[in-house]
Amino acid sequence: METCVYLFTGHYGSGKTETAVNFAIKLKNMGKNVALIDLDIVNPFFRSADAKDLLEAQGIRVEIPLYANTNVDIPALTGAMGALIRDETYDIVLDVGGDDLGTKAVGRYSDDILSRKKYAQFFVVNPNRPFTKEIRSASEIYDAIEAASLIKCSALVGNTNLLEDTTPQVILEGLPLLNQLSAEKGVPIAFHAITASVADRLIAEHGELFNEENIIRINRTVKRLF
Repeated sequence: METCVYLFTGHYGSGKTETAVNFAIKLKNMGKNVALIDLDIVNPFFRSADAKDLLEAQGIRVEIPLYANTNVDIPALTGAMGALIRDETYDIVLDVGGDDLGTKAVGRYSDDILSRKKYAQFFVVNPNRPFTKEIRSASEIYDAIEAASLIKCSALVGNTNLLEDTTPQVILEGLPLLNQLSAEKGVPIAFHAITASVADRLIAEHGELFNEENIIRINRTVKRLF
């Protein structure tokens, strides 16, 4: 069975870490051999290293930066990560740091990623975040991340939310920006990351827009430290 490297990029606070973690769990539940690599060395407050025990308990291999979850200010990426990315026996999920600065870590492994037969870079967007609520700024961030990673974006991931205040209407109000960005960049919306209770309501009430194929249900797995 052909495997893939999935990169989750986006602006700070876009929800890419929570999305990457839940995506890895979904792949595992589909019977795949999955590894998640935390490349976020920029934001120490919200990263997939926090979900390491949960993921490993489900049989998902996790590689985190050296000294992650310690008092060291700047964790370091390891050489083992490149070897794992090249391993065709794994579906790899990469949780990438925010913006072009965090995405530069991908550039270090771009040759490893491009050596794989299949890879996909997802740009995670929350239209309710300050710097991605307007099409112009969202487009600029998309371009900067694509340039820094040295890899073309394959698709968008909609992660429209207001945390606990998210409702179906909030999700619907985020669609115009997502659709506009999708059209401008010529890439599809791969799926929407939505909390389970809201996802069920959307499928029931707006089945013409949302279904089991284009939604990943999000369960909160990563702790916030601020």
